[in-house]
Amino acid sequence: MRQFDVFVFEKDSPRFEQWSPSFEDPALGWFHDSDWNRPLHNIDAEWVVFAHPAVTVDRNFLNNLAQVIEGFPMVDAFAPRVKFNGHFYGGLQLNKGKEFAPISENETMRFVAAPNPTIAVFSSRIIQRTGLFDLDLPPEFRLLDYALRMTHAGGKMFNVPYLAASLNEGDFTGLLTGQFMHEKQAIAPLWEIYYKTLPVGMLSAFTFRHLTMLPKFLGFDKSKKHRQFKRDKATALSKLNADYLKEISSKNV
Repeated sequence: MRQFDVFVFEKDSPRFEQWSPSFEDPALGWFHDSDWNRPLHNIDAEWVVFAHPAVTVDRNFLNNLAQVIEGFPMVDAFAPRVKFNGHFYGGLQLNKGKEFAPISENETMRFVAAPNPTIAVFSSRIIQRTGLFDLDLPPEFRLLDYALRMTHAGGKMFNVPYLAASLNEGDFTGLLTGQFMHEKQAIAPLWEIYYKTLPVGMLSAFTFRHLTMLPKFLGFDKSKKHRQFKRDKATALSKLNADYLKEISSKNV
């Protein structure tokens, strides 16, 4: 069994066929795919790195990751920080009924609700319990949704400041700062994530901040049964409790 598999997800584009691994190693598997779920059926490693194609996943990062995994054997997932334009961006925390908020650049080790949208690390054992990605969500929301579903399966995501990767050139400020979640088109996918994975009180608070979602909250839409099916599947036998919700939340919650 390999130590790591690296899944690099990218929409079909002119540059898709130009991608290549940063290095080769027998203990490492690379998967480059536009289908987020297809590689999950071929996991042959203890840990899986999910990365945006612009993130540099090199030997140095994986060596640091191996040390972090050894140092925190009870953790099922990690939210690496990303270095971009001279700053470091870590994971996301719950922010009451608002959009999810990035943790501080100076944050110490802590549990987080989700990784930033460009990179995450999950153990294969927690992936087996969590299942597949929700492809109904836009790509930038899938790791967020997956990490929250993982908590119901008993997993926890940890932010370790010295585990960091770098981003290549490009405009990623909106993704890393969480600004993309404040755009109008983000309301619907965020609401779906709230509905599927978080307590009703948090869903209510988010709904009343975004009243366009009120008809869905009241069940006045054709997707109600499908949405409830997703929630039931995610939360069946849930291990998420109030204490951990507090740990992954902003201090203002």
